[in-house]
Amino acid sequence: MFADRARIFIRAGKGGDGHVSFRREKYVPDGGPDGGDGGKGGDVIFVVDEGMNTLTNYRHVTKYRAEDGEQGGKKNCHGSNGADIILKVPPGTVIKDSESGKVILDMAYKNEPVVLLSGGRGGKGNRHYVTSTMQAPKYAQPGQPAKEMYVDLELKCIADVGLVGFPSVGKSTFLSRVTNARPKIAAYHFTTLSPNLGVVDLGDKNGFVIADIPGIIEGASDGIGLGLEFLRHIERTKVIIHIVDAASTEGRDPINDIHIINDELKKYNKNIEDRPQVIAANKIDVLDDMGYETVIEMLKEEFEDKEGIKVFPISAVSGKGIKELLWYVNDLVKQAPKQIVEFEPEIDLSMKDDPELPFEVKKAEDEEGVFIVEGPRIERMLGYTNLDSEKGFDFFQKFLKDNGILKQLEDLGINEGDTVRIYFLEFDYYK
Repeated sequence: MFADRARIFIRAGKGGDGHVSFRREKYVPDGGPDGGDGGKGGDVIFVVDEGMNTLTNYRHVTKYRAEDGEQGGKKNCHGSNGADIILKVPPGTVIKDSESGKVILDMAYKNEPVVLLSGGRGGKGNRHYVTSTMQAPKYAQPGQPAKEMYVDLELKCIADVGLVGFPSVGKSTFLSRVTNARPKIAAYHFTTLSPNLGVVDLGDKNGFVIADIPGIIEGASDGIGLGLEFLRHIERTKVIIHIVDAASTEGRDPINDIHIINDELKKYNKNIEDRPQVIAANKIDVLDDMGYETVIEMLKEEFEDKEGIKVFPISAVSGKGIKELLWYVNDLVKQAPKQIVEFEPEIDLSMKDDPELPFEVKKAEDEEGVFIVEGPRIERMLGYTNLDSEKGFDFFQKFLKDNGILKQLEDLGINEGDTVRIYFLEFDYYK
């Protein structure tokens, strides 16, 4: 199975502790402190590998740790820095925070390595703490703790054009005819279980990259069929080609199919509906003259006349009409914005939870049955938590429990039905 998602645990290295020691040499009875500094912990670094096209490696190994910094030593010896860990991902990989589901980093444009988690700072040795009144400090600074988290890796194909359509309408046959791709082709649903990429070469520097996006059926945006597994690959495309079975060889209504797929794309990502679209009415080779005229006229009336979407009658088997379609799509690609769709970061890892930040739980002074939770730590948590998602709300509830906030509310005498106010949010309290 094509691996385009993976959840992994990443941990940067802990900073090495500073050392406590004193110079001890013959004839130097009071040599003073000489504890060395600890080394810096290793970083977690992501880098794009153009030779990779799946996340299979991360399905088998799911935990990645950078090396800890070494403790400082005697005689002002500095501890060695921990080794970085470099994680290679295919182009188009998006890295998300597993807890909130928010985007941390999109590797679509990243040509240089990116440090996602920095290693902890090394602690200072006791030689740094000498003062006029403290000539022999017996303490040193501990190394900075390691940063760690779970992240979700999602591969979103980078292609100019996306092919969509119900199973068995001829997408794979079309792709094999117009590109160098060789997808599996058979007379049963869901033959294609992974996005197939191919290059359309029209000569004289004309052409584009095209992807066959499998599994889009009614309910795909809700996870029915294989749709949700592969809808993410349509998000970067500049142009969409709808392939329909104009001959209705399986009894489907081509007009209804197009409306269904457009609705699914819109539900998944409302921005997709703004992309230029083309309709390829396939399998015209099995239509008689009367059937051909009727079906194509109906499609053009519904989509060309009403929505301005061009309809091309084609046969993926014989090649009829394909050349005209490809040149039209080539022009649309040229007119589209040059930049690949890039997903903006939705979370700043520097905003992650800091257990040392304070917060306060109290009763509202002028409102009966209202309790207030506020403070820098609460503000930071709200900054990286998506409360509109089920996963984000589950994390929010866990945060309240793990940090003793629910316990403090109960100690203050909160009752079921009372209101908990957290800045701009209000919740009814129920056990």
